[in-house]
Amino acid sequence: MPTLKDKSIIVTGAGRGIGATMARALAADGARLVIADRTEEDASAVAESIRATGGDAVAVTVDVRDRAAVRRMIDTAVASFGRLDVLFNNAGVAQTKPFLDITEEDWRFVTDVNALGVLIGMQEAIKTFRAQGGGGKIINTASIAGKQGYEPLAHYSASKFAVVALTQAAARAFGKEKITANAICPGVVATEMWKIIDKGFRDTGLTTAEDEAFNQFAAGAVLGRPSTAEDLVGVARFLASSDSDFMTGQSLLVDGGMVFA
Repeated sequence: MPTLKDKSIIVTGAGRGIGATMARALAADGARLVIADRTEEDASAVAESIRATGGDAVAVTVDVRDRAAVRRMIDTAVASFGRLDVLFNNAGVAQTKPFLDITEEDWRFVTDVNALGVLIGMQEAIKTFRAQGGGGKIINTASIAGKQGYEPLAHYSASKFAVVALTQAAARAFGKEKITANAICPGVVATEMWKIIDKGFRDTGLTTAEDEAFNQFAAGAVLGRPSTAEDLVGVARFLASSDSDFMTGQSLLVDGGMVFA
């Protein structure tokens, strides 16, 4: 099993859902975690749950669109654990809107969090990796929507395509400094985000029953079920560990076989 003992890892959007599950798993493997979330209560609860089982975690609040807040988050990791080894850009938002109804405000809301937030996080982490003498890992949460566009999730899909592009660009730019960048592309995962997406389908009249959109999308998985957050843990552990040192610029689909790319 990959070892993460004493690795200093930041996970954004770690107050609930996929982020919380991954953070707890990484902590169980010996990593020291910064639990970053926009909601202080959620971040603190996850950090406390890790400490209660013998792990090492601190909580910070962050708006990933705010460079100064991201800088403070990274500085907290360095102050708490002596260095930063891995930044896991997991924070994200979703919105369901018919293509012709997407407004400039909608576009900025989704892309500022999902794409600009990833860019800022990567930039600030790379500055820290360089200050530490080089080397470091970035993991980004993309999506199957970063591999093909979905309607009425056009602006969400565009933001996740951007995450894939940023992952590839950073890999090319910083590989010689032993800084790697890879992404995880989940499929249909039973989280709060999918409840928002599902409600959006009902609000736009595309579906009528609760979980109808979720079930329709999940039916496309050849493994016969929707994903759970736990399904993503193995890949997260791999990408955070030395086992993935010779991998960079990749966006790994972990979707039960919804998209082949």
